[in-house]
Amino acid sequence: DILVDGKLCDCDIVVDCKVGDPIPLQVKLTNWSKHSVGPFALTVTPYQDYQNGVHNYELQDAITFVGSNTFYIESVKPTKDSVYFGALLFLYTGDFYLNIKFHEDNCSKELPVSWFCLPSVHIRAMDPMV
Repeated sequence: DILVDGKLCDCDIVVDCKVGDPIPLQVKLTNWSKHSVGPFALTVTPYQDYQNGVHNYELQDAITFVGSNTFYIESVKPTKDSVYFGALLFLYTGDFYLNIKFHEDNCSKELPVSWFCLPSVHIRAMDPMV
């Protein structure tokens, strides 16, 4: 599950946030397999979708992470959850998306397939109300 600002993100959900306010990001992974998985890393990369097949990943002037955009996970035991917290800070208005990628260590067990089907996260950064 992915939560942005406390709201569960599903396929059709758009999360609204205010420019200049840190927005909590939570990624919860549940291991339904019979084996522990790990070590691996989880990276969150923001982008803009121009709806013409072009994605802009050069957003260092528009979005920053409070902390790191990469979470390093030692292992997730069978039938257990592992939750990771971070925060985003939007500096400009606009519609943004989050791309979440896993990076496996060569010696780790295979990651559960369901982890590669995380919902897309759509965030609309708006001007704060004065």
